[in-house]
Amino acid sequence: MSTNAKSAIIDKALAEGFASAGICRPDAVPEIAARLEAFVAEGMHGDMSWMGDRMHWRGNPAALWPEARSVIMLAEPYTPDHDPRDVLALRDRGAISVYAQNRDYHDIVKKRLKRVGRWMVDTYGCDIKVFVDTAPVMEKPLAQAAGLGWQGKHTNLLSRDLGSWFFLGAIFTTLELPPDTPEQENCGSCTACLDACPTDAFPAPFQLDARKCISYLTIEHKGPVDEALRPLLGNHIYGCDDCLAACPWNKFAVTARELRYAARDDLKAPHLAELSVLDDTAFRALFSGSPIKRLGRDRFVRNVLYAIGNSNDAGLRTSTAQLVNDPSPVVADAARWAMAQLDHS
Repeated sequence: MSTNAKSAIIDKALAEGFASAGICRPDAVPEIAARLEAFVAEGMHGDMSWMGDRMHWRGNPAALWPEARSVIMLAEPYTPDHDPRDVLALRDRGAISVYAQNRDYHDIVKKRLKRVGRWMVDTYGCDIKVFVDTAPVMEKPLAQAAGLGWQGKHTNLLSRDLGSWFFLGAIFTTLELPPDTPEQENCGSCTACLDACPTDAFPAPFQLDARKCISYLTIEHKGPVDEALRPLLGNHIYGCDDCLAACPWNKFAVTARELRYAARDDLKAPHLAELSVLDDTAFRALFSGSPIKRLGRDRFVRNVLYAIGNSNDAGLRTSTAQLVNDPSPVVADAARWAMAQLDHS
């Protein structure tokens, strides 16, 4: 397949709204299988059993779809228009990760990928498969192999042109396309992201222990959070942006073009008292179309109660006391812990 086809595909992706695109082979990152195996063997994936269940695909993109000859990696910015760390000082408010302050990116990015993919099928008669963070695809190593950026010391992808704030999508295709040059790591001696982590979740640069990561604890972990870690959560109630926001490369971040990523006013710094009293119906209504909805009311209110326990705000005792006998064991446990913290504040 000619270089002209590659240029046309990238131009189409950019026209559809992606900010950057690059191409690699499905077998471009053979080293990730061993890295993933070691990560799982050490238990650093926590409760995310799905990482081990489909490790043969996740560790070898070429095995996911053997007919694929090229992988087109695409970047979609969601850069915030505010510093997401500002809310951390407001102890009666909750901190929600920037990417979840409006519409679910999975739906938006996948539709954009499908438009590019359909155009490829119509134009070149190829086959395609699109992936957005839900299939066993190691997007970040593939994106680095495709030249979009590099995995920083916090293990997230960084870009010279986009900073930290972007989603990744992948189009696997049967087309033979010329690959791009892989990006090199450009973190240098900087440790800003590692220093910013409230729970010290990085045992070493370029390594993450998910069991201590706030994003994992507030989203993936289903049971009660270890009591030793609860005070370190602060007022994070869904995800964490601390390591991303600390990165100096964000001075190159571009403005998000998709308005549906712009933070809703009611989710920039929501009141903990109002969130704690959500029942299932109210929770679903508030987070309709949001990635937070997938969390479920019980896990979300659990997180809110940990934030209340860390707030030192005695005014939150009334709403918390109503939940000490909640039908959900994880909510009731969090409420009792929060009450004990408030009693000693």
